[in-house]
Amino acid sequence: MSKSTIDTVAYKPKSVYRTYIAATPDEVWRALIDPEFTKQYFFGLATEVEPRAGGRFRLLWPDGREHITGEVVQWTPPRRLCVSWDIQNMPPFSELPTCLITWDIEADGAATRLTMTESHDWDVPHEIMAGGEEGWPKIISGLKSLLETGKALSFDMSVGPPPEFVAAVEKAAKEKPWMRK
Repeated sequence: MSKSTIDTVAYKPKSVYRTYIAATPDEVWRALIDPEFTKQYFFGLATEVEPRAGGRFRLLWPDGREHITGEVVQWTPPRRLCVSWDIQNMPPFSELPTCLITWDIEADGAATRLTMTESHDWDVPHEIMAGGEEGWPKIISGLKSLLETGKALSFDMSVGPPPEFVAAVEKAAKEKPWMRK
């Protein structure tokens, strides 16, 4: 049995998002790992998952470049997918430490409860977490809409991230507060 090389003990949940979807746990699981499906709700990014703990995880831009790389930390279909998350080729964002993204899937009557947790092993400033607070609800809402209606949501991506978010990432990349642990 394969296992992850990531020690999850130091990672603490910083953000938790929950929604209920009119779909089966198997359908939600497939929506998280199928590259053609993820492109429809994850801003054009395709998921690539090696289906085992310790396997490779990537989110790819439409041209095939890596945006996120990581490792499959937990692989328990169709209940839990946990991956490490490293931003690539986007300084200063790519200088931030690894975080963990966990998707928990549970049947709840005729619906499925989907819980996404973002965990970190350092004290992330609120301004940085605010970036995820803007993006994750859009991704999760897009997944829910696509599963329930067959239509993806459309968001205005020309706006870009909030300036305070970018400034906080630049400051953290320069000061590296996670090194002071």
